[in-house]
Amino acid sequence: MKKIILFISALLFFFTSVVNAHGPVRQKNKEEITINAPADKVWNIIKDFGDMSWHPGIKSVTVDKGNEKGSVRVLTLADGGTITEELKKHDDKKMSYAYKITEMSTAKTITHAGAEEKVPVLPVDNYSASIEVKGKGDTSIVTWKAAYYRAYMNNNPPEEMNEAAANTAVTAVLKAGLDNLKVLAEK
Repeated sequence: MKKIILFISALLFFFTSVVNAHGPVRQKNKEEITINAPADKVWNIIKDFGDMSWHPGIKSVTVDKGNEKGSVRVLTLADGGTITEELKKHDDKKMSYAYKITEMSTAKTITHAGAEEKVPVLPVDNYSASIEVKGKGDTSIVTWKAAYYRAYMNNNPPEEMNEAAANTAVTAVLKAGLDNLKVLAEK
């Protein structure tokens, strides 16, 4: 009987430990906008992987292989930070492309749990995204999807690198881009 009680106690302790160990959870974000312009017109604005002039948060872009799979672009942000992205797929017929962030500059350094932590310009890790244009009569629906983890991959993240910070930052990036795209396409 003692062995059974000891086994159940050990099992409960193990279960409680697993439940309390909460690492990062993959986040997903999807922003969509309807634009009063034909899909071809909208696609022509965003289809070039090396041209992010339609996004107000991007100051400049360098790209090595254009719309070819594996192409790498470096975004210089309006605030001076940089984000490096790799093109995973590009489909002119489907009016879509997908990419992944491979590197980011540091926005600032903080002290958390006794260690210096670098906060990236976008507080995410393992970020991948896709953008797609669909025609609907004389209008277009643009969908921008992103999947990512918070920037701090250990337990007990600092406020600057938790899920809320990641979600807020990604939502702001996607919305700003789509809102400006609408303005440009509807001119």
